[in-house]
Amino acid sequence: MAEKLYPYLQLLHFTKTVFEKIGCTASDAELAAKVLLSADLRGIDSHGVARLSGYVRLWEVNRVNAKPNIRIIHESPSTAVIDGDGGLGLVVAPFAMQVAIDKAKTAGTGWVSVQNSNHFGIAGYHAMMALQHDMIGWAMTNASPLVAPTFSVERLLGTNPICVAVPAGQEPAFVADLATTTAANGKLEILQRKNQEAPSGWVQDKMGGPSVNPHELKSGGALLPLGGDREHGSHKGYALGAIVDIFSAVLSGANYGPWVPPFPAYVPMPEEQPGKGIGHFFGAMRIDAFRPADDFKFNMDKWITRFRAAKTIEGQERVLIPGDPEREMEERRIRSGIPLLKVVEDDIEFLAEKFGVAL
Repeated sequence: MAEKLYPYLQLLHFTKTVFEKIGCTASDAELAAKVLLSADLRGIDSHGVARLSGYVRLWEVNRVNAKPNIRIIHESPSTAVIDGDGGLGLVVAPFAMQVAIDKAKTAGTGWVSVQNSNHFGIAGYHAMMALQHDMIGWAMTNASPLVAPTFSVERLLGTNPICVAVPAGQEPAFVADLATTTAANGKLEILQRKNQEAPSGWVQDKMGGPSVNPHELKSGGALLPLGGDREHGSHKGYALGAIVDIFSAVLSGANYGPWVPPFPAYVPMPEEQPGKGIGHFFGAMRIDAFRPADDFKFNMDKWITRFRAAKTIEGQERVLIPGDPEREMEERRIRSGIPLLKVVEDDIEFLAEKFGVAL
């Protein structure tokens, strides 16, 4: 059966209203909804409205503060540490990214580490905030420990995504938004909903053996770092995930490694809490702190067009620039609507009934 299409504005209004129902201010609810739905628009369905009920459950167990006092607790001219006061990461992260942008306006670059936050949606939304200011944007976050380091059976890291957004001139921006695992946990959740197997190299069982079971994490298995195994470079994915963890949490005073709070509200919190909440890290680099912005964007256009013109393998269509698939998906879904799996429809219908919100 084909997935039903929902207009973007309909889902945006519904999501905003749900966030208001849990106590968010109108402005925070609108921002949180916009950040969350940006994932659906860009085709990252695992991080969009499918997670709305998860945020509600976190609020119900008092792990999300609907009215946080987000504040800078330490800063220098080009850096800051922000305490998110347990707020929705969907709201804390844009605040922190704006601080990084503001610091870059005066210092050339701005770097912000965040403690005491929650899941912040897709990294791409936050990094792309820098583009309109002729800046390069960086965004990363640590996450629930579901990933085993190379050679380990212990889950010590999250999927720990990194996004770098780079402005261009006439060409669309370069936006590399990726997990440091072979696949994000949300991709497994989608396979579970579709009753499909996981590709080889995504997960391992509790003994460290290969698996294609998308439910493997429920049996003590783990996600694998980018590369899948040592022979295919998983030590590099492990290193990238570790860098994100250190920048996001060890640097800010958030929880790190196996002590990061889990996203599912039913999973018990770690007994030890060396820091506060989940951690993020953001950066903004003013182009003209390095060279004239127009010169840079002219050369970014040249870089992009040259890579687009790369000779392709027989049978393949074209070489993609990071950000192309998501941008094209966004254009299509704004026009045609956002498809939702039946299980996600059921989730939002439950929320509609729970809060008395019309869908």
